[in-house]
Amino acid sequence: MLAGYRYVEWLVGERIDVFAMGHHRHLLELNSLALCGTDPVRRREYAAHLSATERRFYEEPQAGIEDLIEWYRVHGGLSVWERAAGVCIRILNEPQLFIEGNHRTGALAMSYVLLREGKPPFVLSATNADEFFAAAAVVREIRKHSLAALVRVPRLRRRLARMLTRESNPDHLLRREPAGSTAHAVAAH
Repeated sequence: MLAGYRYVEWLVGERIDVFAMGHHRHLLELNSLALCGTDPVRRREYAAHLSATERRFYEEPQAGIEDLIEWYRVHGGLSVWERAAGVCIRILNEPQLFIEGNHRTGALAMSYVLLREGKPPFVLSATNADEFFAAAAVVREIRKHSLAALVRVPRLRRRLARMLTRESNPDHLLRREPAGSTAHAVAAH
């Protein structure tokens, strides 16, 4: 996960919009980092799994990256807290975006959305783990594009957004001055 947080920090520092065309592969990399880290030997061991995940990511009609990007585009007017929660929920909804590692990648994706707007990243802790995993368990059972999703997901999104707001800790931010620009938020490790 630390490699994933470092990658999120790099994405934000470079101002890469992972929801923009041509940059979706960065979300796939977050999942690979959550599963395998940066060890090239481990990545070779899991090459078949990573390849299958990539196919699912790009080709799954109801759950692939297109679904997530469309959701993000349509819900751009939500607060940053609800957008972050919604991205995680969209990753976790059935069918899930990735073969494995959806919870970890969802947490990293929430952190990315929050950091882009100067908010502290989501850090899973003993105080918020039960609430996060309880919400995630419910979300995983809700099929995307179903009547249950229309009725239940907005309430779950608001619940998760409230947790993100409540658990937001400015100590998880560093302030840095990138060359030629104003200060921006990055995750503290």
